[in-house]
Amino acid sequence: MPVPSREDVVGIVAPHVERRGLDLEEVRVAPAGKRSMISVVVDADSRPDIDALATLSREISEVLDAANTFGEAPYVLEVTSPGVDRPLTAPRHWRRARGRKVQMTVNGKAVRGRVGALIPEPDPQSVEIVVPGKPGPQVRVVALAEIGKAVVQVEFSEPDPREVQLAQGVQGAGGAGGGHKERNK
Repeated sequence: MPVPSREDVVGIVAPHVERRGLDLEEVRVAPAGKRSMISVVVDADSRPDIDALATLSREISEVLDAANTFGEAPYVLEVTSPGVDRPLTAPRHWRRARGRKVQMTVNGKAVRGRVGALIPEPDPQSVEIVVPGKPGPQVRVVALAEIGKAVVQVEFSEPDPREVQLAQGVQGAGGAGGGHKERNK
């Protein structure tokens, strides 16, 4: 049973993903019994809905069938958007997570905060992180190069509105003492 390489599948599907204005985040190709499993993960600034994913899935399936990449062997195709647990590894991930709570390591130390603006745009080198503090939340500027693993956290309670406002760039949102920016040291 032929199992095409990940690179072969990327070469086939990437133009169709890009034509729809989506980012190709990940492609996985793996044998699964007598068939192959193909997982295509796409995203965009305005998250693709289930109808857009279904349309893209049909298009990719037709293209893979026409390319005869798998020969006569069956395959299972999954086209999806990333889950909340996807690591933030590219500037576009940080931009899309603005306002969300994040757990990350900065220079080996655990930091929890809320994602703010990327700076400078359009070629970001740093990100603003709103961290809780006394007397109120504060904005830290953290170099992207200093960030190790970073993932969005699921919030089960209402977030502090001051944190959300600071993350969205609302001036004076921190209240007394809040809103202070400091460079990561």
